[in-house]
Amino acid sequence: MRRRASLVLALAITALSAACENEPVKTALGYTEDAKRAYDAAMEQYQAHAWIEAQTMFREVKRKYSYSKWARQAELRIADADYEQEKYPEAIHEYKDFIHAHRAENDDVAYARARIAEATYAQIPESILMPAAEERDQGTVVDAYKEFKSFLADYPDSKQTPHVRELITQVLGRLVRHELYVARYYLDRENYDATIARIQYALKNYAGELERLRTANGAPSDLESEALRLLGQTYLRMHKWTDARQAFESVLQGDPRSPLIVQARGYLEFLKQRGA
Repeated sequence: MRRRASLVLALAITALSAACENEPVKTALGYTEDAKRAYDAAMEQYQAHAWIEAQTMFREVKRKYSYSKWARQAELRIADADYEQEKYPEAIHEYKDFIHAHRAENDDVAYARARIAEATYAQIPESILMPAAEERDQGTVVDAYKEFKSFLADYPDSKQTPHVRELITQVLGRLVRHELYVARYYLDRENYDATIARIQYALKNYAGELERLRTANGAPSDLESEALRLLGQTYLRMHKWTDARQAFESVLQGDPRSPLIVQARGYLEFLKQRGA
C-alpha cells in the first residue's frame, strides 16, 4: 500500500512539472506589459468619459498590478475621474492619499498637489444668484490662495507651475477686490482709519503676488494702482495732502494707458491748485 501511494505521488509530481513546463513564464517584462494593457484599456473608458467604468478598471489595475508604475498612474486617474465629475472633495481626498503613499514620486506628487489646488479653486461659488464676488465670504478663495502659494513655493519649475500662476493671479484679484470693497464700505461711512487699514492690508498681505503682476518695465499692476488711488482719495477726505499726493504719484508709475493714470493726474492738479 505504501509503495502504491508513493507511485501515485510521483506520477502527480511528474504531471504537474510537465504542465508547468507548458505554461508561459511570467517575467517582469510580461507583468509590466500586462499592466500597461490593462491601464490603456481603462484609459479608453476614461477618454470616452465613461467615468464609473474607467474607475472600476483602474481599481482592477491597482489590485492586480500593485507593483507596477501603472498602478500608481491608475490611482491618479481615479482621482482625476472624480475631478472631472466635479466631485471635488472626493478628488482632493484621493490626491492627498496618493501624496501620502508616494512621497518619493516627485513629478506625480507635484501633479497631485496642483490638482488639489485646482479642485479647491473649482469649489469657489459662481452662481449669478449670489451677491457680487467682492461681497461674498472669501473662505474658499483664501483656501485656494494658500494651496496655490504653497504649491509655487515647493514646485517653482514644475510642468503645472505656469497654469497655477495664472490661477493664483485670478484668486489674488478676488481677494484684493474684496478688501477694496470693504474699504469703500468704510469710506462711505467716513470711517477713514478702517478704510486705510483695509487698503494697506491688501497691499501688504499680497505684496509678493502683486509684484508678480507687475509689467515688464516694473510698473505696478492696475490692481495695485486701484488700491493706491483709493488710498489717495481717502487721504484727501482727511485733508492729509502730503499722504494723498504720495499715493497719487505712486499711481503714475503704472501703465500709462490706464484710466487710473488720468484720474491720478487730475487729483494731483487739484492738490497743486490748492497749494497743498
